[in-house]
Order: sequence, then structure tokens, then C-alpha cells
Amino acid sequence: MNAGKARQGWVPELASEEDLRLALEEAFDYRGDIRITRRDGTAVEGYLFDRQGGASLAGSWIRIIPTAGGNRQRVSYSEIAALEFTGKDTAAGKSWEAWVKKYLEKKAAGEKNIGLEPEALD
Repeated sequence: MNAGKARQGWVPELASEEDLRLALEEAFDYRGDIRITRRDGTAVEGYLFDRQGGASLAGSWIRIIPTAGGNRQRVSYSEIAALEFTGKDTAAGKSWEAWVKKYLEKKAAGEKNIGLEPEALD
């Protein structure tokens, strides 16, 4: 697992069923695009918005909204040959704890009128 590290650009090794399942859980929590390469060589890049784990890889699937547009795609875990975290995680560094830390730093520096303003998504 890649917990606590920047995931953008990460290409997890999918040597076992457990590796695949753990990497797809990471991809589900990721707020950027991923690229799935199927065993037949076709690929889809987009946002993973849904997944269902089952007892077998064939009975487990993910759903992706393709970056290029078109219909949402459902991909069985058993079809997945490779996974890459391609897009920027728009939620990285924007946790509640990060906001509180910045707020307290501004308050300690004497800044006034510090509000609950959201950060730009870039």
C-alpha cells in the first residue's frame, strides 16, 4: 500500500490478488484520475467512482467515468493487468487537520478576519 505518500504517478505492482485489491482500494480513495490497462491491452483513464468487492476477482468490479467522455465503464477485477495513478489528487493536503494548522498559524501571526474559506482546486 502507498499510505501516507503522494500517489500521483504511482504504478503499483499487481503480483497477487491481494496486491490488486489493495491498490484498487487506494484508487477508490484517490481523488484524481487513474489508468486501468486490461489484459487485452485496451486502457481506460478516468475517475474511479464505484467498486464492489466479491469473493473472486471475476465477481468484483470497478466503475470509471472516462476522462475522454462517453459512457461510464464497468471493469471486472479479473480483467485488470495494470493500474496507474495518473491525475493530481485534488484533495491532497486539504484535510481538516491541514486547514486547522494553517488557521492557527495565521491567528498566531496576528492576522484578523480569518474565515472558513475553501482553497482553490487549481
